[in-house]
Amino acid sequence: MSECRPSLETVSVGVWIDVGSRHEPAQLNGITHFLEHMLFKGTAKRSAKDIVMEIEAVGGHLNAYTSRENTTYYARILKDDLPLALDILSDILLNSVCDPAEVEREKDVILQEIGQAIDTPDDIVFDHLQRAAYGEQPLGRTILGEPEIIRTFTQSDLLTYLKQNYVTSNIVISAVGNLDHEQLVQMVEERFCDLPVGPPIETSIAAYIGGHKAEYRKLEQLHLTAAWPAVSFHAPEYYALQVYSTILGGGMSSRLFQEVREHRGLAYSVYSFTSSHKETGILGIYAGTGPEMAAGLMPVIKQEMESLCKGPEEGEFLSAKAQLKASLMMGLEATTSRMEQLGRQLLIFDRIISTSEMISNVEGVTVDQVSKVSDDIFSCSNSSIAIVGDGELGNFT
Repeated sequence: MSECRPSLETVSVGVWIDVGSRHEPAQLNGITHFLEHMLFKGTAKRSAKDIVMEIEAVGGHLNAYTSRENTTYYARILKDDLPLALDILSDILLNSVCDPAEVEREKDVILQEIGQAIDTPDDIVFDHLQRAAYGEQPLGRTILGEPEIIRTFTQSDLLTYLKQNYVTSNIVISAVGNLDHEQLVQMVEERFCDLPVGPPIETSIAAYIGGHKAEYRKLEQLHLTAAWPAVSFHAPEYYALQVYSTILGGGMSSRLFQEVREHRGLAYSVYSFTSSHKETGILGIYAGTGPEMAAGLMPVIKQEMESLCKGPEEGEFLSAKAQLKASLMMGLEATTSRMEQLGRQLLIFDRIISTSEMISNVEGVTVDQVSKVSDDIFSCSNSSIAIVGDGELGNFT
């Protein structure tokens, strides 16, 4: 899929693999992310240094990331260097060697990455929340993996995982910028023609469970996350959920920011968020507060959630929809974010959702729908709570 922007001088192109950490067996937790690292460590034609030198020699940028749902390899380059970017992307996907010495070195790098995440409480608390919400299901596991499992990975493990999962039925390619679609298709066919053919990845159905996770640390701030079951990407209520989250904690004018921070001074940072998957989802809240203020925080959050069950005020309702529509429109202006949007939509919906359709979906949300979402979330007693810091879990449950 591509989108031509003739007024630009650049192109963003990405290869999307419909394989993420949720697709890993328990004994291989972390291998998707590990493989993402290893594909930059050398191919049959290029060394690790060659890969970065070639793309940066033309002023380009090459990167990748792993999520629970998928893995993405992408580049941003000047329009005339699109053939080079596709050549490098196809090379790392088709010809990576995962040299055993590099595998051992990269284990240390990833263990340091895990250590860095652990040392960042407002980062690791979200992993704890995911585990609390989904338990031992694949969706509840960390993307980076556990250190004891990372240490066991071998070249054979990585190449087998690559061969089994990086197949045509699991891959889409999206590009946005100054390009010709027919030429893009021809270049992709030439460079990716040797991708193995195989069945789509099987995804186990996940279900929200709910639970609590506390990690005691002597910190100046206590980091709190809370979540309630919400809806998937495909649910009719998806856009109403986005409007609800925006009103509740989506910005400085939101109810949580105004009441928790501005009026009561209970937290420096407080916001709500949604995390949707193909079959499930959560509505979450994060707050960072002083341990001495922790006991007063959750009652205020629940008070605002309960108040919203009565329905949003007209001003905040219209403002939330305006924020969402503006965010969608602003995302069109950056080629990389638009390329990501196209790739993600193809994997999730098997089609491109036009901007006009998304705007229409936001505009179509009603006050009653937001009230219904609010009531469904607030009336659920099965919340998930995760905290990191100097505090008692009992203050929040």
